[in-house]
Amino acid sequence: MINAIITFSVRNKLVIALMVLALIGWGAYSFTQIPIGAVPDVTNNQVQVITTSRNLSTQDIEQFITYPIELEMANIPGVTEIRSVSKFGLSVVTVVFEDDMGTYLPRQLIAEKLKSAQEKIPVGFGTPMMGPITTGLGEIYQYTLETKPGYQYSPMELRTIQDWIVKRQLSGIPGVVEVITCGGLLKQYEVAVNPERLNALNIAITEVFEALESNNDVAGGGYIERYDESYFVGGEGLIGTLEDIRSIVVTQRGGVPVLIKDIAEVQFGSATRFGAITGNGEGEKVLGQVMMLKGANSNQVIGRVKARVAEIQQSLPEGVYINPFLERSELIAKTTSTVAENLGLGALIVIFVLVLLLGNPRAGLIVASVIPLSLLFGISMMNVYGVAANLMSLGAIDYG
Repeated sequence: MINAIITFSVRNKLVIALMVLALIGWGAYSFTQIPIGAVPDVTNNQVQVITTSRNLSTQDIEQFITYPIELEMANIPGVTEIRSVSKFGLSVVTVVFEDDMGTYLPRQLIAEKLKSAQEKIPVGFGTPMMGPITTGLGEIYQYTLETKPGYQYSPMELRTIQDWIVKRQLSGIPGVVEVITCGGLLKQYEVAVNPERLNALNIAITEVFEALESNNDVAGGGYIERYDESYFVGGEGLIGTLEDIRSIVVTQRGGVPVLIKDIAEVQFGSATRFGAITGNGEGEKVLGQVMMLKGANSNQVIGRVKARVAEIQQSLPEGVYINPFLERSELIAKTTSTVAENLGLGALIVIFVLVLLLGNPRAGLIVASVIPLSLLFGISMMNVYGVAANLMSLGAIDYG
């Protein structure tokens, strides 16, 4: 068999040359398409079901939320493991599937079960939702919002900038599945009711809730045709300012309307939080985490994120800038550089040994030419089978 291959190669040099050129072209193309990462992602095929409920203790979370969800997920086909974490106000149920089921089929099966699980959870205790399509290595870019010297922004203002400017512009990047915000104060409109005034006017607290809810709405009324035009009728009742809240009518006493401002103080406040982010001994920070889609090319995604961040910098308020402190591209560059160095040194050592043993530089170089061709063939097959280029896979090729 080997003799036949050698004979064919010697007699058909043009065919062999064309095949070598085709292999080089295929390998070069695969090298530009193969996903590049630092380390292999060994996360199993899992889906997380997350439920938040700010008013429940750990025991109640486990009894009324975590257990019903686990019970429903146990009947899904292909499930190999179910584990959960119950904390104050938070339930996380992790469902592990068989690897050959893929990424999206397990999520479809869980989505079908979430409806029945929701029916077993008491009303108002929370709504279970699936976590993002990412893995433990999905945190590819992290940053904080900083202020330049001479500018002062409160944690609430920075959190608002992150939620309404930075996060919205980072969303929609190919390969980015979610942008997570941590730290700062979540801005809220607060109505601090005065109990003495409520008792004096004989107003129930439920009336205040109903008034606030019914006066922050939009109603459609169809349309009116006039000649060749149509006029759409609608009622705009959305609240826009603190003064709008103060002017809401709760009820009336003796023909005089009782407004929110007559029984409560309306002001800006912040949501209850369970932690904070600090950095460099400079106090509280607002942090953002960019999560990568499972199976995406991390090197390409980071490049798109960095390009978008440069655009976002131009739209931020004066004195505010994005300070990235963790990005995967530097680790990927160092990893690939190490592997490339090892490949180069290994090739030189092999060439030296071949030339030394064969005693003929031309024969040694001809035999050593198999090294780059084998590398290109290996990378091409990695691209065909969806194996990412990282420290482990390229290291295995290097060793081979």
